[in-house]
Order: sequence, then C-alpha cells, then structure tokens
Amino acid sequence: MQQKSIHIVFSGGGTGGHLFPGLAVAEELAAAIPRARITFCGSGKAFERRHATQAGFEYLTLPSRPLPHGAREALAFVVENLAGYLAAGRFLRDEQVAAVVGLGGYASVPMARAAARHRLPLVLLEQNAVAGRATRWLSRRATLVCTAFEQTQRTLHCRCPVRATGNPVRKGFLPRGQHGAASSSPLKIPVGGDSSRRWSSETLEDRRLESPPTVLGNQLLILGGSGGARALNESAPRALYKVRQQLQGWRVVHQSGEAGLEATRTLYDKLALQATVVPFLPNMPALLAATDLAVCRAGGTTLAELAAAGVPAVLLPYPHATDDHQLANARLYAANGGCVTIDERDVPGRLDDSLAEMLCFVLANDGLRQRMAAAMVELAQPNAAADVAGLIWSIVSSRSRRAELIAA
Repeated sequence: MQQKSIHIVFSGGGTGGHLFPGLAVAEELAAAIPRARITFCGSGKAFERRHATQAGFEYLTLPSRPLPHGAREALAFVVENLAGYLAAGRFLRDEQVAAVVGLGGYASVPMARAAARHRLPLVLLEQNAVAGRATRWLSRRATLVCTAFEQTQRTLHCRCPVRATGNPVRKGFLPRGQHGAASSSPLKIPVGGDSSRRWSSETLEDRRLESPPTVLGNQLLILGGSGGARALNESAPRALYKVRQQLQGWRVVHQSGEAGLEATRTLYDKLALQATVVPFLPNMPALLAATDLAVCRAGGTTLAELAAAGVPAVLLPYPHATDDHQLANARLYAANGGCVTIDERDVPGRLDDSLAEMLCFVLANDGLRQRMAAAMVELAQPNAAADVAGLIWSIVSSRSRRAELIAA
C-alpha cells in the first residue's frame, strides 16, 4: 500500500526576505520526507511563483491586501482578505493539509488565519529582530514561532512556544561537507537540534579556496534587496566615485531592482565608473562566495545570508521599515563587529558623502575587513533550516500519531 502524502503549506512571500527562508525549510522537508507534498501560496506575484515552481513546489494564488492607508482602501482590504481567507479554508479542507507555515507579511495572513480557524498546526517564521505585524497578530493562535534572534521574543505576546532557531538560508550557502547532512531522512531531522553551532573562519577560508575563482581582485557588492532600493541606487554610485582611488583593483556588482535598472546604469556611465548593474541576482550563494564587502539594507534574510558567507557589510537600514526593524537588525550585527551602520536619519548632509567617508575607512583597512568577516561567520546559524524543518516535522508527526490512535 502506498503511504499517504503529508501536505504542508508555506504561506507568504512577496519579497525574498520572506520567501527564501521558507524555500530553505521546504527543501529540507522535501529531502527528508519523500512523501511530503509542499505548496507555496501568496499574492500571485511573478517573483513568488517563479522561485517556488523552480524549486519544484506547487504554487497557489490567494487574494490578499496590505493594511489600508485611508478610508478609500478599507473596503478593498476587507473584501480581498475575506476572499483569500474563504478560499484558503476551502483549500485546507479539499487538499487535506497537515500544517501551515507562515512566512510573514500581509500575503501570509489569509492562509495562516484559516489554518488557525481549522485548528491545524500553524508555525510562524520571523526573520527580524522586531516581529512584524502579521507575526504578532497570528502568533496569538500559532502552535510555534521560530525567530531569527533571541531578542525577537520580547516583541511577541503569545502563549505558544518561541524558539530562536536563527534565520534559515538556502543550501547553497552551506560549506562543503555539511550540505544536506542533517536531513537525509525523516528520522534524522534534528528536532529542536543544536542551532548554536557556528562556522569557523577556517571553514570559510577553505570554502573560498575550493570555490572556482569568478573575479580578479576584490569584489564590492551593492544590494538593495529583491526589489532594489532607490536611495542606494542614487547614493552608492556617487559615493563610489568619491572613493574611486581606494576602489582600484575592485570589481563592483550592483543589484538595482527592475525599476531602477536603467537609471542606475546611466548614473554609473555618467560617472565613468565600471560596474555590473543587474535587476536581480539569481545565484546569491556563488556571488557572496566571491564578495569581500557589501553595501546593503538590513533585512533579516539579507544579514543571515551575509553571515552564512562571512561577508562584512556597510548597512544602511531602510528608514521607513515597519517598527524600525531594520535598524534593530543592524544594531545586533554591528554590536558583534560584523557590520558598520549608517542611519540615514542621522546624516547631517548628503547620504553619498557619509557613505563615501565610511567606505574610505573600511576599504583602506584590510585588517578591519578580515575581523568583520570573522565576526559575521560567528553570527551565522547554518543549521537553522534543518532545525526549523525538524520542529515542523515533530509537530506534524505527533498530530498524525494522535489521529491514528483516535481512529483505532
């Protein structure tokens, strides 16, 4: 007799910061549980659908809408989210879903809320030091919340267990010898495993030496997140022009987002700076393996990936992030010596002047960058995806066993 499949739904996405940790956990589950069926559901953005389907998972679109900014948006907010909630409930019943994993953001709410209503296990992933609105609201009815930071628990008000597992990163960031080692079968998934293990600077150096060389000299990476960042697109090229003497021998890669692509390329051309400007970076693990310094925002997933690759960074937290969570993230990493931070709101003059000053200091100090890289490695939690997968499997299998006993 063929074993019945176990259907797990990952709800949310929208940005890489929410989606990629979910994909990392889903890949662990799929590798460890041959009979697992995994569906991602979200708002229907091409970004979500493309990455989910390329990873081999099903994808479901549900109506959803962020919190309204005024009375005119309120009706659409209620109508779309109610439609998504009702559609999610039908899907849970018809497709015999065993558990739902909420990835954060407004797109996660309809399915996660329906899971709670149908009394299905609901596991929430929170990527930032300050829990997002969706996580805070849904956590009151969740089975478990997995956080990237110990400090995140202070921003939650829930009765369910909270585990600081670290932020899951995709497998490509793992060093040689550890790829997939913890998840070859369901029995080997670490249930609440040791997520305190870190990579050593020696492990990082071995991986860099074993990776095929992709660039000559050093590489500077400008990252605006999966959607780009306008302030970085406008200020980073100008800052690099001001430190162009220190950049001799460096290669510049700038991820601009689709909307900022042409303007950013034009600005580099105008400044006569050589840079590779792309809208999106599909192979981030390989790129970070060849990167010596990053300039970026401070989303939780971005920082986790930098730590996994041991890349030091100059952080410019997004000043309008909800509850200032990016600044909270940046402070935690800066406190451990892996990054330096520029808060745009504290800049007295032009942002590119402040960024140039910081870059001039960091670029000129090889020893500082090496110490920062070592600090980033110490912050990495490479077992987070396997640990979260183990916790999800523990919840699902325990519930299945209880159901079998009741049926008997």
